[in-house]
Amino acid sequence: MEVTRDKLHGDGAAVPTAAAGGGDDLGFRVRQLRARDMLRGDIPDDELQAYVEERVLTTTLDKALAWARGNSMFPATFGLACCAIEMMSLPAARLDSARFGSEAFRASPRQADLLILSGRVSIKMAPVIRRIYDQMLEPRWAIAMGACCSSMGVFNNYAIVPADKFMPIDVHVPGCPPRPEALMHGVLKLRSRIQGDAPDGWRERYDAVGTEEVVGDADLPGVNAINVFQSGETQGA
Repeated sequence: MEVTRDKLHGDGAAVPTAAAGGGDDLGFRVRQLRARDMLRGDIPDDELQAYVEERVLTTTLDKALAWARGNSMFPATFGLACCAIEMMSLPAARLDSARFGSEAFRASPRQADLLILSGRVSIKMAPVIRRIYDQMLEPRWAIAMGACCSSMGVFNNYAIVPADKFMPIDVHVPGCPPRPEALMHGVLKLRSRIQGDAPDGWRERYDAVGTEEVVGDADLPGVNAINVFQSGETQGA
């Protein structure tokens, strides 16, 4: 890095020099002088207007809240099976989920708003997971990581249950097990959904809205069994 000094005119504009490649009218020193004049009230109205337009961002409260929520998700320290090994590398140096504010894994559901179901879910474990999900902060989200959690995968037997049967799932990450990059992609998809600019799902893209398979009466409160199969069926395994 090369540091050069530019001479300034009386109005604060930089004098072009050969060493600076012709000079920069909005260099660091010039910006300092403009900020000083702005604080003193000596800057003209048109320059003040331009100064404010360069530094002020206007938005709505809902968009600001969605932006903050999407960039500060706190996952729960919770692992179920082999997918949890892939989940553990999410905040490591290779992926560095701290870039998106999702590196702080919380050991208590009272301090978490994202539950990553990383592995197969047994019938005995389902009530425990649901209790943990109910204790999490609002608004809260859930990611089904791996084929076992989404469609029972290779463990398609009487002891395993898909996560959609007992709790709402926002994002499904396929794979057995999915790579950490796939889980990071799922987290970014969830962030886009939280911020209100999520892309269309495959049902919208292929005009398949209305083909969901519903178990039980979906209108009853507490029923979240959407897009799952009846007990004993093996489609999609």
